[in-house]
Amino acid sequence: MNVHAESSETLPDAADLLQLEQRLIDAGAPFAVVTVIRAAPPTSTHVGAQALVEASGALHGWVGGGCSQTIVIEAARQSIRTGQPRRVRISNDPTAAEAEVEAHAMPCASNGTLELFIQPTVPAPLVAVLGATPAAREACVLARRVGFRASIAADVARAGQPGVDAAALDRAGTAFVLVATQGERDEDALEAALRSAAVAVLLIASHRKAEQLRAAMRLRGIEETRLAALHAPAGPAIHAHTPQEIALGAVAGLVALRHEMEEAAARAQAAAPQASIATEAVPPLPPCEALGAPVEEAGWYVNPVCGMSVEIAKAKHVVDYGGRKVYFCCDCCKTEFERAPERYLAAAQDAAARPGDPPAGKQ
Repeated sequence: MNVHAESSETLPDAADLLQLEQRLIDAGAPFAVVTVIRAAPPTSTHVGAQALVEASGALHGWVGGGCSQTIVIEAARQSIRTGQPRRVRISNDPTAAEAEVEAHAMPCASNGTLELFIQPTVPAPLVAVLGATPAAREACVLARRVGFRASIAADVARAGQPGVDAAALDRAGTAFVLVATQGERDEDALEAALRSAAVAVLLIASHRKAEQLRAAMRLRGIEETRLAALHAPAGPAIHAHTPQEIALGAVAGLVALRHEMEEAAARAQAAAPQASIATEAVPPLPPCEALGAPVEEAGWYVNPVCGMSVEIAKAKHVVDYGGRKVYFCCDCCKTEFERAPERYLAAAQDAAARPGDPPAGKQ
């Protein structure tokens, strides 16, 4: 019973599977890990053997016979679609049915019994934090620490040129939007969020200001059905004063909403077992800074020295290094870069490769 996608010469070992898991996590791609928890002879596997199944059905690793391959892959894909783990037994031995075990007949002539545990991993919801405020930066970091994918979209609109609009939020696969503009283009940010397909929009604002912005959204043509997705203030009243405390309250609101929606989805799945969730891969997550169009399209560049966004068309401090232009917000950053250009470029590339470690961006 030879269940693997590669030849025996290229069969991945445990370290290879761990590396593949990390690559898929970094890419925001769903997958499931299949582990053998029982193997009764005749079988060609053992307890503890593992394989990884991608949403496409590609299988990497070894968990038993080729005649069971279709069952293993389909069960793993179903687990990915529902986001729920499952136990699967493949056997022709008569056994009492167990509610938590999915039973399949062993198609192999040699019989034998396999029992598998399937654990899916699906991308965490993406939160777009709108705003260039200290509270926005703190919220991005806190959201990541509690299990969200989060990115700051600081520039909602500049001189009539939207850096992040509803289309940009949708392209990124945004599930939640947290508006933390706090007085800087509040209406533009809130309108972009509400015109996106985000399931919920949270606004950092007082009750009075939230009502004023709701009225402004009605004047801009936002329907009441969409305004129902607006949660303002963003979280529970914790009498916050500092940016850190404000961010903490807002992220608490995100956590509460996420769990409420997961519980509602679980109830709906119990009522309709065929319900499923999307399994498409989502784009890799950038660091906690600009979200939206690529630099070439948006006309913005991230200063490798201080992390500030620089508008290319208006940049006054530019260095041509190694055949590429590097833009700076001030002469001090330009001078500092010229002292050690390779160090700053390497640090910028390293930060981009580690989306879990937000750089010191613009405050």
